[in-house]
Amino acid sequence: MNEEKKPAELLDHAYMHAHGIPHEHGHVHSHTRTRAVVNRLARAIGHLERVKAMVEDGRDCSEVLIQLSAVRSALNNTGKVILKDHLEHCIVDAMETRDRAAIDELNRAIEQFVK
Repeated sequence: MNEEKKPAELLDHAYMHAHGIPHEHGHVHSHTRTRAVVNRLARAIGHLERVKAMVEDGRDCSEVLIQLSAVRSALNNTGKVILKDHLEHCIVDAMETRDRAAIDELNRAIEQFVK
C-alpha cells in the first residue's frame, strides 16, 4: 500500500470511517468520543473566530498571539482525544486481525500530526 491515494479515494475512506462502513482494512471504525471531539472543535472554532475579530479590530499582537496559543492547544487536545479513541478501538482491532496497513496508516497520521 505504498501508492499515493487520490483525494476522492481519501474522501471515500474518510466517509467510510465516519459512517462505520467496513473497508479496505476489513474493520469498522467505532468512535466512542465523538461528542467530546465535536465539543473541543467547537471551542477551537470559537477561539479562532475570536482571533479573527481581534485582528480585524487591530488588537495588540501579544493578545492575538496568546489567543492563537489557545487555538493551538485546543486543536492539540482534540488530536489527543482522537488518537486515544483510535488506539483503544481501531488499532486494537487491527492488532487482533493482524492488519498491518491500519498500523502503517496510524504511523503516517502521527507523523503529520506532530509536524
